[in-house]
Amino acid sequence: MAKKNQQAWAPTNGYTRRSDQESGTDQSDHELKHKKRIKLAIYIAIFAVFQMIVIGVFGAVVMKAKTPKFRLSNNVQVQKLDTNQESSPSFDLSFTTQVRIKNPNFGPYKFDGTTATFTYQGATVGEITILKGKAGMKSTKKIDVSVSLNSTSLPNKASIGTELSGGTLTLGSSANMKGKVELMWIMKKKKSTNMNCTIVFDVQPKTLRSLECK
Repeated sequence: MAKKNQQAWAPTNGYTRRSDQESGTDQSDHELKHKKRIKLAIYIAIFAVFQMIVIGVFGAVVMKAKTPKFRLSNNVQVQKLDTNQESSPSFDLSFTTQVRIKNPNFGPYKFDGTTATFTYQGATVGEITILKGKAGMKSTKKIDVSVSLNSTSLPNKASIGTELSGGTLTLGSSANMKGKVELMWIMKKKKSTNMNCTIVFDVQPKTLRSLECK
Protein backbone atom coordinates (compact mmCIF):
# COMPACT_ATOMS: atom_id res chain seq x y z
CA MET A 1 0.00 0.00 0.00
CA ALA A 2 2.81 2.40 0.86
CA LYS A 3 4.56 1.55 -2.41
CA LYS A 4 1.43 2.34 -4.36
CA ASN A 5 1.12 5.70 -2.60
CA GLN A 6 4.73 6.53 -3.47
CA GLN A 7 4.14 5.58 -7.09
CA ALA A 8 0.93 7.60 -7.14
CA TRP A 9 2.67 10.73 -5.88
CA ALA A 10 5.77 10.45 -8.08
CA PRO A 11 4.28 12.01 -11.25
CA THR A 12 2.83 14.85 -9.24
CA ASN A 13 6.19 15.71 -7.66
CA GLY A 14 7.91 15.48 -11.06
CA TYR A 15 5.36 17.87 -12.59
CA THR A 16 5.87 20.30 -9.71
CA ARG A 17 9.65 20.35 -10.27
CA ARG A 18 9.23 20.98 -14.00
CA SER A 19 6.72 23.74 -13.25
CA ASP A 20 9.18 25.40 -10.86
CA GLN A 21 11.95 25.20 -13.47
CA GLU A 22 9.75 26.70 -16.17
CA SER A 23 8.62 29.45 -13.79
CA GLY A 24 12.23 30.25 -12.96
CA THR A 25 13.14 30.37 -16.64
CA ASP A 26 10.22 32.69 -17.42
CA GLN A 27 11.24 34.97 -14.54
CA SER A 28 14.85 35.03 -15.78
CA ASP A 29 13.70 35.92 -19.32
CA HIS A 30 11.49 38.65 -17.93
CA GLU A 31 14.37 40.15 -15.94
CA LEU A 32 16.65 39.98 -18.99
CA LYS A 33 14.10 41.78 -21.15
CA HIS A 34 13.61 44.37 -18.39
CA LYS A 35 17.36 45.04 -18.25
CA LYS A 36 17.47 45.39 -22.03
CA ARG A 37 14.65 47.92 -21.91
CA ILE A 38 16.50 49.91 -19.24
CA LYS A 39 19.70 49.90 -21.34
CA LEU A 40 17.75 50.98 -24.42
CA ALA A 41 16.12 53.80 -22.47
CA ILE A 42 19.55 54.94 -21.22
CA TYR A 43 20.98 54.92 -24.77
CA ILE A 44 18.00 56.90 -26.06
CA ALA A 45 18.40 59.47 -23.25
CA ILE A 46 22.15 59.82 -23.94
CA PHE A 47 21.48 60.25 -27.68
CA ALA A 48 18.79 62.87 -26.97
CA VAL A 49 21.15 64.84 -24.72
CA PHE A 50 23.90 64.62 -27.35
CA GLN A 51 21.51 65.88 -30.01
CA MET A 52 20.51 68.81 -27.81
CA ILE A 53 24.18 69.70 -27.29
CA VAL A 54 24.88 69.52 -31.03
CA ILE A 55 21.83 71.67 -31.83
CA GLY A 56 22.84 74.18 -29.14
CA VAL A 57 26.41 74.46 -30.44
CA PHE A 58 25.16 74.69 -34.02
CA GLY A 59 22.76 77.48 -33.08
CA ALA A 60 25.32 79.39 -31.03
CA VAL A 61 28.20 79.15 -33.52
CA VAL A 62 26.89 78.57 -37.02
CA MET A 63 23.49 80.26 -36.93
CA LYS A 64 24.57 83.35 -34.98
CA ALA A 65 25.18 86.37 -37.23
CA LYS A 66 28.34 88.30 -36.31
CA THR A 67 29.11 91.88 -37.31
CA PRO A 68 31.54 92.10 -40.25
CA LYS A 69 34.63 94.30 -39.92
CA PHE A 70 34.85 97.33 -42.22
CA ARG A 71 38.35 98.82 -42.51
CA LEU A 72 40.86 100.69 -44.66
CA SER A 73 44.01 98.78 -45.53
CA ASN A 74 47.34 100.18 -44.36
CA ASN A 75 48.73 99.36 -47.80
CA VAL A 76 48.61 103.03 -48.80
CA GLN A 77 50.48 104.28 -51.84
CA VAL A 78 50.85 108.07 -51.85
CA GLN A 79 50.67 109.50 -55.38
CA LYS A 80 50.72 113.19 -54.49
CA LEU A 81 51.15 115.22 -51.33
CA ASP A 82 51.55 118.93 -51.96
CA THR A 83 51.52 121.32 -49.01
CA ASN A 84 51.78 125.05 -48.40
CA GLN A 85 52.81 126.29 -44.98
CA GLU A 86 53.02 130.03 -45.77
CA SER A 87 50.31 132.73 -45.69
CA SER A 88 47.53 130.37 -46.83
CA PRO A 89 48.29 126.88 -45.47
CA SER A 90 46.85 124.07 -47.58
CA PHE A 91 47.28 120.49 -48.73
CA ASP A 92 46.46 118.48 -51.82
CA LEU A 93 46.68 114.72 -51.37
CA SER A 94 46.07 111.68 -53.58
CA PHE A 95 46.65 108.04 -52.66
CA THR A 96 45.45 104.50 -53.38
CA THR A 97 44.47 101.87 -50.85
CA GLN A 98 41.93 99.11 -50.24
CA VAL A 99 38.62 98.97 -48.44
CA ARG A 100 38.29 95.60 -46.70
CA ILE A 101 35.11 93.92 -45.48
CA LYS A 102 35.96 90.90 -43.34
CA ASN A 103 33.03 88.48 -42.98
CA PRO A 104 33.35 86.06 -39.99
CA ASN A 105 30.04 84.30 -40.68
CA PHE A 106 29.13 80.85 -42.04
CA GLY A 107 27.37 82.46 -44.96
CA PRO A 108 27.87 85.37 -47.40
CA TYR A 109 27.46 89.03 -46.41
CA LYS A 110 25.71 91.07 -49.09
CA PHE A 111 26.26 94.79 -48.50
CA ASP A 112 24.69 97.89 -49.97
CA GLY A 113 26.63 100.70 -51.61
CA THR A 114 27.86 103.44 -49.29
CA THR A 115 30.06 106.53 -49.05
CA ALA A 116 33.24 106.90 -47.01
CA THR A 117 33.97 110.42 -45.82
CA PHE A 118 37.45 111.82 -45.17
CA THR A 119 37.81 114.69 -42.71
CA TYR A 120 40.33 117.10 -41.29
CA GLN A 121 39.50 118.07 -37.70
CA GLY A 122 35.88 117.12 -38.33
CA ALA A 123 35.45 119.05 -41.61
CA THR A 124 34.96 117.07 -44.85
CA VAL A 125 37.86 117.18 -47.29
CA GLY A 126 36.80 114.38 -49.66
CA GLU A 127 34.66 111.29 -50.25
CA ILE A 128 34.79 107.95 -52.05
CA THR A 129 31.94 105.75 -53.23
CA ILE A 130 31.88 102.06 -52.36
CA LEU A 131 29.65 100.00 -54.65
CA LYS A 132 27.42 97.22 -53.37
CA GLY A 133 28.91 93.75 -53.33
CA LYS A 134 29.33 90.51 -51.42
CA ALA A 135 31.88 89.13 -48.98
CA GLY A 136 31.92 85.33 -49.09
CA MET A 137 31.63 82.97 -46.14
CA LYS A 138 34.59 83.34 -43.77
CA SER A 139 36.44 85.58 -46.22
CA THR A 140 37.52 89.19 -46.78
CA LYS A 141 36.27 91.32 -49.66
CA LYS A 142 39.00 93.67 -50.93
CA ILE A 143 38.06 96.75 -52.96
CA ASP A 144 40.72 98.96 -54.56
CA VAL A 145 40.02 102.68 -54.20
CA SER A 146 41.65 105.94 -55.26
CA VAL A 147 41.34 108.86 -52.85
CA SER A 148 41.77 112.57 -53.69
CA LEU A 149 41.61 115.10 -50.84
CA ASN A 150 42.32 118.81 -50.47
CA SER A 151 41.81 121.66 -48.01
CA THR A 152 39.96 124.00 -50.39
CA SER A 153 36.64 123.82 -48.55
CA LEU A 154 38.05 124.11 -45.01
CA PRO A 155 36.67 127.13 -43.11
CA ASN A 156 39.71 127.55 -40.85
CA LYS A 157 43.12 126.87 -42.36
CA ALA A 158 45.28 128.30 -39.62
CA SER A 159 45.50 124.96 -37.79
CA ILE A 160 46.72 123.28 -40.97
CA GLY A 161 49.88 125.39 -40.98
CA THR A 162 50.59 124.51 -37.36
CA GLU A 163 50.37 120.78 -38.03
CA LEU A 164 52.23 120.90 -41.33
CA SER A 165 55.09 122.77 -39.72
CA GLY A 166 55.40 119.81 -37.36
CA GLY A 167 55.84 117.52 -40.36
CA THR A 168 52.56 115.59 -40.25
CA LEU A 169 49.04 115.62 -41.68
CA THR A 170 46.29 113.85 -39.71
CA LEU A 171 43.01 112.84 -41.35
CA GLY A 172 39.93 110.88 -40.37
CA SER A 173 37.81 108.44 -42.35
CA SER A 174 34.35 107.17 -41.48
CA ALA A 175 31.50 105.25 -43.10
CA ASN A 176 28.46 103.13 -42.30
CA MET A 177 27.71 99.98 -44.27
CA LYS A 178 24.39 98.09 -44.23
CA GLY A 179 23.76 94.57 -45.47
CA LYS A 180 22.44 91.09 -44.76
CA VAL A 181 24.13 87.89 -43.64
CA GLU A 182 22.73 84.77 -45.29
CA LEU A 183 23.04 81.74 -43.01
CA MET A 184 22.78 78.21 -44.42
CA TRP A 185 20.93 79.61 -47.44
CA ILE A 186 17.70 79.78 -45.43
CA MET A 187 18.04 82.67 -42.97
CA LYS A 188 18.85 86.32 -43.64
CA LYS A 189 19.81 88.67 -40.84
CA LYS A 190 20.44 92.39 -41.18
CA LYS A 191 23.87 93.55 -40.08
CA SER A 192 25.44 97.01 -40.28
CA THR A 193 29.07 97.84 -39.65
CA ASN A 194 31.02 101.06 -39.16
CA MET A 195 34.44 102.25 -40.23
CA ASN A 196 36.28 104.81 -38.14
CA CYS A 197 39.95 105.30 -39.05
CA THR A 198 42.70 107.79 -38.21
CA ILE A 199 45.37 108.31 -40.88
CA VAL A 200 48.67 110.12 -40.32
CA PHE A 201 51.01 111.10 -43.17
CA ASP A 202 54.60 112.30 -42.98
CA VAL A 203 54.77 115.48 -45.06
CA GLN A 204 58.42 115.56 -46.02
CA PRO A 205 59.00 111.96 -47.16
CA LYS A 206 55.37 111.92 -48.37
CA THR A 207 54.59 108.53 -46.90
CA LEU A 208 52.09 106.95 -44.52
CA ARG A 209 53.16 107.09 -40.89
CA SER A 210 50.24 105.22 -39.33
CA LEU A 211 46.67 104.05 -39.94
CA GLU A 212 44.44 102.88 -37.09
CA CYS A 213 40.83 101.74 -37.42
CA LYS A 214 38.27 100.98 -34.72
